[in-house]
This record gives sequence, structure tokens and C-alpha cells, in this order.
Amino acid sequence: MRLPRNLITLGLGLTLLNAGLATAAEELPAPIRMVQEKGARILGSFDAPDGLRGYAAEYQNQGMALYLTPDGKHVLTGHLFDAQGKDLSREPLERLVYAPLAKEMWQKMEQSAWIADGRADAPRVVYLFSDPNCPYCTMFWEQARPWVDAGKVQLRHIMVGIIREDSEAKSAALLASKDPQKALHDHEQAGKASTLKPLAKIPAAVRKQLAGNMELMESMGAAATPAIFYLNAEGRMQQQQGAPQPDQLAEILGPR
Repeated sequence: MRLPRNLITLGLGLTLLNAGLATAAEELPAPIRMVQEKGARILGSFDAPDGLRGYAAEYQNQGMALYLTPDGKHVLTGHLFDAQGKDLSREPLERLVYAPLAKEMWQKMEQSAWIADGRADAPRVVYLFSDPNCPYCTMFWEQARPWVDAGKVQLRHIMVGIIREDSEAKSAALLASKDPQKALHDHEQAGKASTLKPLAKIPAAVRKQLAGNMELMESMGAAATPAIFYLNAEGRMQQQQGAPQPDQLAEILGPR
């Protein structure tokens, strides 16, 4: 999923479940139910000016602001601005949609089948969807060495197989290894000279892990590797698609 930058704060307390329960407690007006029936999730309501009633919805991993007219018969969708150009929809969407959605996604990445690269007590964690045949994953692995070797960052490689026919079996070989962390390190360090062999027969448990990782990757809107997810200085989840430019490394990995 390509999340709107600078909108997602993990520290906010609401969750999708709590927001859903709060909305269920109030009966939704017919125009709002109509939007819900078209596939949107109504996650909460909020005050709006001039008799309007605001509702925060999520549709295909994107926030959507709904405004019920005072007569309760019509609904407007989109962002509402005041005379000074302030976006009155931004704060409610951040609070009711993007913050809990980001928290949910971060938790799903924590629960996925990843291989650690770096110390477990590193103060910063960065997730990336990684394919063993991805040269840009190796590039990012190399870029991150100063931070990882200094104990400042732990990379968590969520293994997938999308680039070549043997990618899935190579990811399986890493996950099924006796020491996945060492196997990944040796593979990335060797680069093109890697001797990693695809697993001839993927165990059912590992295949399930890989399927779960692919499902998660697709649900987050990531279409290529590396797809990097991290928290910025404000604690907001951000996405970087592909190996970052050198001037982006401090944003992703923190101070060197």
C-alpha cells in the first residue's frame, strides 16, 4: 500500500477495532450506509462545520472523508477546506483512519516470517520485503551496513519470491536454514557470487509462511522489492519503494 506520507502516526491510541465498535454503536444514516455497502469501512465520525456531520472511512487502504448534509439525505465525499485554505479533513482522517491502519500494518509485519539482520536490541527497526534474486535488496543491505554493524538498526527481511522462477525456493531455503540470519548474511555479502541454492522441496510450513508474506505485501500495495517500511523522526510510518538514494538513508535508518 502506498501510504500518504506525513499522515500516519503510530502513537495515537485508536485502533481499527475500537473505531469500528464506536461507529457500530451509533446507527448510520442511510447515505452513509450506502457508501458502506459499496465497500467502504466506516471507522468513526467527527464534528464538521455548518451542520455537516463528518464520517471517516477507509476504502482500498485509503482514507475517505464523508460529509452528511444537515437534512440527513445526502453525503458529500472529499476534503473540506476553510477560507484560509486549511484542510479540515486531514486531522480526522489521520486520527481515525491512517494512524490505526498504520499500527495494524506494523503489527502484521511484526507477525510475518522475517529474518533478522542486526542486533535484537537495536533502537530502530526497519522492515523490507526482500527477494533473494533482487539486486536492489542487496544494494540496500550494503547501504545499511554502517547502521546495522554499529547496533543502531535491525533490518527485518520479510522474504518473498517474485522476481524469478526460483525466487520462492531460494526464500524457502533461507527461512528453512538452521541459521537463517547467517544464511541471509552470507547470501547478501556474496552478491552475484552467492551460492544459495533453491530448496528442492518446500516444506508445507515454509510455503505457508511465504504465502502469508506475499499476501501481506499485496495488501500493503507493494509491487516490487525492496519495499521498505520505517518510522520517521515523528514516529510516522513511511514507505520507500526500491533502494534509496544516499541522501535518504538518514531518514530511513536514523543518525549515523
